[in-house]
Amino acid sequence: MNILTTTPFYLNIITVLLLGLALGSFINVCIHRLPKNESTIAPRSYCQSCKIKISAWDNIPIISYLLLKGKCRECTASISLLYPIVEISTALLLLIGFINFGMTIRFAIFCVISPALLTISIIDIKHKIIPDRITLPGIIFGLIAGSYLIGLKESSLGLIFGGGILLLSSEVYYRVRGHIGMGGGDIKLIAAVGALLGLKQVFLVIFLSAFMGSIVGLVGLAGKKLNAMSQVPFGPFLAGGTLIVYFSGESIINMYIKSMIGSY
Repeated sequence: MNILTTTPFYLNIITVLLLGLALGSFINVCIHRLPKNESTIAPRSYCQSCKIKISAWDNIPIISYLLLKGKCRECTASISLLYPIVEISTALLLLIGFINFGMTIRFAIFCVISPALLTISIIDIKHKIIPDRITLPGIIFGLIAGSYLIGLKESSLGLIFGGGILLLSSEVYYRVRGHIGMGGGDIKLIAAVGALLGLKQVFLVIFLSAFMGSIVGLVGLAGKKLNAMSQVPFGPFLAGGTLIVYFSGESIINMYIKSMIGSY
C-alpha cells in the first residue's frame, strides 16, 4: 500500500507547505552566503548586525519573524522583509507544483529546481551574478533528471544547443558592442535547463525569457528607469521561462504547431 495515496489531501498540502517554508529558510542562507563564497552549512545562522548566532526558536520560518516583529532579539536591528517573502514564495511554488504534478517524480524534481531558480533570481538581481555552486551541479542534475523525463539523447542535445546558443549570442554581442552582454552564469544556467527539458523546450525557454526581458526593458526605458546601456539581470527571466515551460512547455508547443497548421 502506498502511504501517500492513503494520506488525507490536506495533510499532504500541509507537508508540502512546511517543506517549502524550510527550503525557503535555507534559500535565505544561500542568498546571503553564496555571493561571498561562504559555506551554506556552517556556521549557524547569525544576525547580520550584531553577529550573534540565532537560536533555533528564533529561526522558525515566518513565525519567528512575526514574534520578533521583524527585529533581532539581541540588538533590535531590523530583519529584512525579504526573509519571510522568500519563505512564503518557496512554499507557494511547491504548493503549485504539488497541485499540478501530485506526489510524483516530476514533483520531486520540481522541489529541487524551483528553490534553485528562486535563489538564482534573487542573487542575480542583488549582485548581478549566478553562482557556479548552483549552475554546475545543476548541469549534472539536469542530465540525470532529464534522462528520466525525456531520455539521455534529448537531454544531451538540450545541454549542448541550449548553452551553445547563449554562448554564441554572447560572443556576437561582444564583437558588435565591444562589451559583455551576457555573463557565463546565464550560459551555464541555460545549459542546465537544456539538459533538464531537452532541445525543443529549451528553445521555448530562451524565447519566453527574451520576450519577458524585452517587455521589462521597454517598460523601464519608457519610465526612464533604464537607459540603453543599463544592464538588466537575465537570470530571473531565464528562471521564469524555465518554470513556465516545466509546467506547460508541451502544451505551448502543441498549440503553436496547431496554429501554424491551421494557418495554411
